[in-house]
Amino acid sequence: MRTRLLRVDPERPAPADIAEAAAVLSRGGLVAFPTETVYGLGALALDAQAAARIYAAKGRPARNPTIVHVRDVAEARRCASSWTEAAECLARRFWPGPLTLVAQRAPCVPDVVTGAGDTVGLRCPAHQVALALIRATGAPVAAPSANRSSRVSPTTAAHVLNGLDGRIDLVLDAGPCPGGLESTVVDVTAWPPRVLRPGPIAPSAIAAAAGAVAHTGEAPATPEEPLRSPGLLSRHYAPRARLECVEVSGRELALALAERGERVGWLAFGDPGDAASHRRLAAVAAMPREPDAYARRLYAALHEMDEAGVARIVADLPPDYEAWLAVRDRLRRASAPGG
Repeated sequence: MRTRLLRVDPERPAPADIAEAAAVLSRGGLVAFPTETVYGLGALALDAQAAARIYAAKGRPARNPTIVHVRDVAEARRCASSWTEAAECLARRFWPGPLTLVAQRAPCVPDVVTGAGDTVGLRCPAHQVALALIRATGAPVAAPSANRSSRVSPTTAAHVLNGLDGRIDLVLDAGPCPGGLESTVVDVTAWPPRVLRPGPIAPSAIAAAAGAVAHTGEAPATPEEPLRSPGLLSRHYAPRARLECVEVSGRELALALAERGERVGWLAFGDPGDAASHRRLAAVAAMPREPDAYARRLYAALHEMDEAGVARIVADLPPDYEAWLAVRDRLRRASAPGG
């Protein structure tokens, strides 16, 4: 398969370009497209054969569900057999936006999309290209991140092609994604709603809108059990290099590893200082001290570390506050053993 790249305006995509991408989806193809979080890999959500191609292209575990992207709340309700008061409240408050709601699935949603579980993740994205594509397709679009399974999520079209070139039909290139981290996932099948994956919308904001919130990101106890949400695998969002997180500055650890002859990169929290000593490191990224800016930068920095050919990455963990919850979650999972 030859993957085509089609550049589109992020705010006003040409109708002809969107129609071409929608036609690819309608005939069962795969299209990578930008959202306000990361690039997604889309297929028709209600077509089991088309959705299965996502798993084949990514090498995605069958029990790991995809998120179904919808044009509005009414379409979300049609994909759910039960739509709770919390679901309605949160959708009305945060959609379009980086919030995925896990609801009881409707019979029209195939097993392959839900990981054979009884729930489905639903989201209405805020990016103009994503919304235009879903509307032109005229059907819900299943779309996990457009990368090989467990690897760093893509925030540019180049990141998509690095992992999926030749495995998918089309990439809509609208430049970098403005958010940088995946959506917050909230289970609304019971009360109180539970945050399954932290993201741009904080638990306190969910609680303020819904009236209460619980937090749990644990994966099922057995490897056969379907996952209720994407982002629950212990190892996820991982670069090729081995990543190690430290609660304080990792400068000394990075330099010590370099002294042993390892090719090392360092994600420094803020100004790394002392540029002269950094010459012993293969790569240094000065990461922002503001949570939203850090989120926008994180995956691009990890891709850059891989491109620099480092074998080890040392990452300073940001503060353990709610504003940093999603960033710390991604770093912890990216540094988990395995892979």
